Amino acid sequence: MHIHILGICGTFMGGIAAIARQAGHRVSGCDANVYPPMSTQLESQGITLIEGFLPEQLLQFETMPDLFVIGNVVSRGNPLMEAILNQGLPYISGPQWLGEQVLFGRHVLAVAGTHGKTTTCAMLTWILEFNGFKPGYLIGGVPLNFSVSARLGEGSYFVIEADEYDTAFFDKRSKFVHYRPRTALLNNLEFDHADIFSDLAAIETQFHHLVRTVPSEGLLVVNGDEPALERVITRGVWAPVEQFGQSKANAWSLIDQEDDGFIVLHQGKEVASVKWAPDSGVMGRHNQLNALAALACANHIGISPIDAAKALGEFKNVKRRLETIGIANGVTLYDDFAHHPTAITTTVNGLRRRVGRSRILAVLEPRSNTMKLGIMKAQLPQSLIEADKVFAYGASSGKESLGWDLAEVLSPLNADEENKASAFDMLTALVDAVVAEAQAGDHILVMSNGGFGGVHQKILTALKEKDGR
Repeated sequence: MHIHILGICGTFMGGIAAIARQAGHRVSGCDANVYPPMSTQLESQGITLIEGFLPEQLLQFETMPDLFVIGNVVSRGNPLMEAILNQGLPYISGPQWLGEQVLFGRHVLAVAGTHGKTTTCAMLTWILEFNGFKPGYLIGGVPLNFSVSARLGEGSYFVIEADEYDTAFFDKRSKFVHYRPRTALLNNLEFDHADIFSDLAAIETQFHHLVRTVPSEGLLVVNGDEPALERVITRGVWAPVEQFGQSKANAWSLIDQEDDGFIVLHQGKEVASVKWAPDSGVMGRHNQLNALAALACANHIGISPIDAAKALGEFKNVKRRLETIGIANGVTLYDDFAHHPTAITTTVNGLRRRVGRSRILAVLEPRSNTMKLGIMKAQLPQSLIEADKVFAYGASSGKESLGWDLAEVLSPLNADEENKASAFDMLTALVDAVVAEAQAGDHILVMSNGGFGGVHQKILTALKEKDGR
């Protein structure tokens, strides 16, 4: 079958393309911007890429594709989508195609939650891989234990990052309702995606739709410390529930061993010990809980806590999760995907636990749809409280601009310490300020869910030049 994917260069749709190709389908696709590394990764697998969404691309095919797979980046008014509709050509959403053509009949382990989906999904996939299961997987990032973010796999197990974002312009349900998991992890739940959800209750409803799909012989692994998830479960469950969290009242809990790892408790009894590899880049209490949840899911399919802990001891994290980008002039620079205040808090705290009293210079771009709407702006100052200096960027014009005053929002950080937080609407000015402030031994933490204008390399280059003067 020939499938043509609209929006192919996103991580999720690119993963679907790779899996479809591995399954033997002829695959092509298009996107507004086709560029490395995704374009290189896809083309290396024999996938034809077309730049843009002009309907004329339909004339390039000797025979019309059998099916058009539509990513949620595509909306009504997209020229190619309008041509597909007008010509009555067959189309389907990415999640529905994946659910019907790849996941059906397999034991799906789905990782859902506002935060930590990518890291936890990578941990769980690695646990299965390390223990010889050769799972299929689709992860919303690049796991460093693997060379690609998605694969078809062998056997019956498939691990998937279960996103609550909507499926497509013609299907406003969350993506994860298409996955029909047998093992479902509900990792945490907060308000996010303010562009499509009116409030937290609306997201809780979508999570309960997911709960409704888990068979009675399946398992729900649920964060027992999350009030929103407690409300989801209270609505009704039809499968066993195992809770995890900080408290020993949960079926799965832990004893913190700082950044060396943690001791795993099941029903209050020690069953394993996780020790992170020195170069793993895994740090923070949030990652301990992510790993605990992954271990509980693996236990459901017969991987013992001891064997899962051995795998986690060789886990190498995911790109853009406190990833060390480089060291220059004695300053270490990290990249992280954090963009929600809770994720920013846990990321800064994770680095603080690792570096102790060394200075942390936080460099932030609040560019998610939720942040641009200003829904979470009041929480920003508290999320950055453990940083020593804060440099925030918000474009003053164009589609990336904020609709609120970034400097005013961050001003509480300056109440006790003058100039702790600064806001910039020019990237060059931000880079200059960061480099001027940085001293040997500092740690620069860059946080954004986008490319941030290549600020990482700009800072590193400027630091090296500063060192040479």
